[in-house]
Amino acid sequence: MPSTPDQAPPQAAPALNPPLDPNENVLATFSVDLSEQLRFEEGRLILTDRRLLSHGGAADPVWRSYPLHSGMSLEQSDHAGIGTLELVDGSQRIARWHYTLRHAAQAQTLLRAFQRVVRDGAQAALDAAAGAACPICHAPIPPDAEECPNCARESNTPPSTWVLLRLWRFARPYRWQLLLGFLLMLGSTAATLVPPYLTIPLMDEVLIPFQNGQRIDPSYVLLLLAGLLGAALLAWALGWARTWLLALVSERIAADLRTTTFEHLLGLSLDYFGAKRTGDLMARVGSETDRISVFLSLHALDFAADVLMLLMTAAILLSIHPWLALVTLLPLPFIAWMIHLVRDRLRTGFEKIDRVWGEVTNVLADTIPGIRVVKAFAQEAREARRFREANQLNLAVNDRLNKTWSLFTPTVTLLTDIGLLVVWGFGIWQVSRGEVTVGVLSAFLAYIGRFYGRLDSMSRIVSVTQKAAAGAKRIFDILDHVSNVPEPVDPLPLPPAGLRGQLTMHRVGFRYGSRTVIRNLNLELKAGEMVGLVGHSGSGKSTLVNLICRFYDVTEGSIQVDGIDLRRLKVADYRRHIGLVLQEPFLFFGTIAENIAYGKPDATREEIVAAARAAHAHEFILRLPHGYDSLVGERGQSLSGGERQRISIARALLIDPRILILDEATSAVDTETEKEIQRALDNLVRGRTTIAIAHRLSTLRKADRLVVMDRGEIVEIGTHDELLAAQGHYWRLWEAQARKADAEDDAEDDHDAVLIAHAVPQPSAHEAVAP
Repeated sequence: MPSTPDQAPPQAAPALNPPLDPNENVLATFSVDLSEQLRFEEGRLILTDRRLLSHGGAADPVWRSYPLHSGMSLEQSDHAGIGTLELVDGSQRIARWHYTLRHAAQAQTLLRAFQRVVRDGAQAALDAAAGAACPICHAPIPPDAEECPNCARESNTPPSTWVLLRLWRFARPYRWQLLLGFLLMLGSTAATLVPPYLTIPLMDEVLIPFQNGQRIDPSYVLLLLAGLLGAALLAWALGWARTWLLALVSERIAADLRTTTFEHLLGLSLDYFGAKRTGDLMARVGSETDRISVFLSLHALDFAADVLMLLMTAAILLSIHPWLALVTLLPLPFIAWMIHLVRDRLRTGFEKIDRVWGEVTNVLADTIPGIRVVKAFAQEAREARRFREANQLNLAVNDRLNKTWSLFTPTVTLLTDIGLLVVWGFGIWQVSRGEVTVGVLSAFLAYIGRFYGRLDSMSRIVSVTQKAAAGAKRIFDILDHVSNVPEPVDPLPLPPAGLRGQLTMHRVGFRYGSRTVIRNLNLELKAGEMVGLVGHSGSGKSTLVNLICRFYDVTEGSIQVDGIDLRRLKVADYRRHIGLVLQEPFLFFGTIAENIAYGKPDATREEIVAAARAAHAHEFILRLPHGYDSLVGERGQSLSGGERQRISIARALLIDPRILILDEATSAVDTETEKEIQRALDNLVRGRTTIAIAHRLSTLRKADRLVVMDRGEIVEIGTHDELLAAQGHYWRLWEAQARKADAEDDAEDDHDAVLIAHAVPQPSAHEAVAP
């Protein structure tokens, strides 16, 4: 199938301005860095929801378009360091692109997105018949699962030591400091090898002749001793400089890793956090990066120094006496075999320890923020038991690993001791035959002490290396996770005047795993209109709000703001125009003013006070000990529910949003507090596109329209009076709430009558029978 060339606009770089249709959505982009002749040439592939666009760079400055249909496939292969993508229609290849393997991960992302687009039509029929499939990789999702086992969950494969090489991405900015540290390490290692070599002349030319009564030269002795002292001082100075420099670099690498991981976490969509435990994520960002830092600053350095020491010592031993050197190296193959054997057990064991420790942290992360609930229900013993069980599991896993490690370390020591004994025996035999001198044997023994000491140290580093590899795998599990709400490749700019707030939902569908939550939803909200969402729990109201906020992306259809698909806008640019007031407002630890100004950190005190006044929060704030500078506890626990809600409303007012989301904003407060919050909301909704969710239908009477949802679909739209007159879903909800309110009033009257009966003195038995 021939492609359709689209000439790029001449006024801009064509690679930055692909010829997209107004409602065409970019799903993935790929950098092609090799031409058809395998020369370096920058090109580009862009996948949209309709076609694949190709740009050949300076050699072929034309955009070529390949419309997609269900019979097409994109095939990937690599050979000799060169990757190839082939676009195939049936059995005919219609296009081919080459790239270097540094873009291999990007190619996999493009392939998954391509498969999703091409198979959408056929997959919808399969979903209806046999359950859902993953929207990313199209692998089947089990009926009882809510996420793809391939994409949403992390890999359970054992960590490989090679994962530590991926840390070079964070070490690259410090490569010159690392090179200097390596040179310092090389110099300090060489300096430590000088003293054993000087023992040869000290023994053969000084001590033995002096013992036999020969005269020795004192200046020569002082020269040798000065050499020993100078080598020791030089090794100390170079070792200190090396350790200090690499410790600074490793701390910065760990800090960059920690920051990058946290920033990547912030960019992931909400569904990722829904499947993760807070304590586990905290352990990864905190303790795992600390473990990697210790490995880089101490153990990686020691390992490199040990390798250098072994190589340089082996070279010196071979130069002094080859046969004696071969006897010295005899235990080396056995130790290497043991290290290889134990490494596999340590590799899986340390990952199990990390997962179990994450469970311990999870108990803390659950219990400490919820301590009020724990104490209210007297469940201290239960939570202590949970922690004890998690801690015991952690202990059991560590015990199993320590059993292996406790056998490995003494065995290595035994082999080195046997090797030293063999060298003693072989050396004495060589001295008796006159093959070597006592000085050479002494130097050999000194070198062997260093050699076997470093060999034993290397065997111990195996444990630390596997710990770091397990930690690095858990960190990269986060960094490799791609958000299901991606940023657009070529985002459209917002209008200079900002958003008007008109929202249009066209055939919106959303699926979470195998559950279809919203289906075929069409709705249009005019700018400045207030719309109330009503329906039973689970009807899809909150999910629709999450889609409007783009916490999730629709799986079918589109949501547009002012005629622009949300997926064409930068996420942060769009969300700056959204104000969100939740049923349970979240306040951060800090002052009242800092919480109000959270969405606008540079707000002045006058703006903060004005927002608080409009939210009817100014009066109670002034009654606090330090007014706006009063500290609120973690999650605002030092304030009442109504006070937290009004601060949340002030926070939304301060950013002056064009779109306002009210999710059960008054459902968790008493009647008087609800009136205060309602007056604040009246100020908040004025002139904004407002979507309000409320179970108390009476709070939505001021809405311009009410949208009634049931099982993910819109079943009624109209005003309060119109929907009551229609006597449909809304009328049944209204009647049910009215009957519930009447029952609660009757129960309250009965309760009051009982209280009055108990409060009025009753006649005694004697008074009751008196005439």
